[in-house]
Amino acid sequence: MAISWVAALKMVPWTDVIQAAPHVLKAAKGLIKKSPEQEAADAMATTTPTGHHAASLASNAGELALQQVAQLEARVQQLEAAQRASAQVLEQMAEQQAQIVQTVGLLRTGATRLAWACGVLGVCVLGLLIALLRQ
Repeated sequence: MAISWVAALKMVPWTDVIQAAPHVLKAAKGLIKKSPEQEAADAMATTTPTGHHAASLASNAGELALQQVAQLEARVQQLEAAQRASAQVLEQMAEQQAQIVQTVGLLRTGATRLAWACGVLGVCVLGLLIALLRQ
């Protein structure tokens, strides 16, 4: 390998990475954290009718169905929002990866130039040694 890892890490634009890190972290936390609406929907879904409440709910089956449809619509909206947030995180990661690829390309170019410069320098030193030995 023509270039060490330390040199490669020095070429990474760490200021950009550090500036982007809070945004990526915030987006990731937003994906993981449950929203208050989702917690309320989960609490409503876990409650089951008992005793005489079951009879009154049976008469209002239409209302119950409408409530369930409304809960499902809210859940679909939450999932769509989470999907958009995931897409944003993926976009940010893709941008960072593109920056890394660009930096690696620059490192590769620099390493090639450095190798050529070392070769030319070696030939010059060898020429000077031969010239000094002939005197």
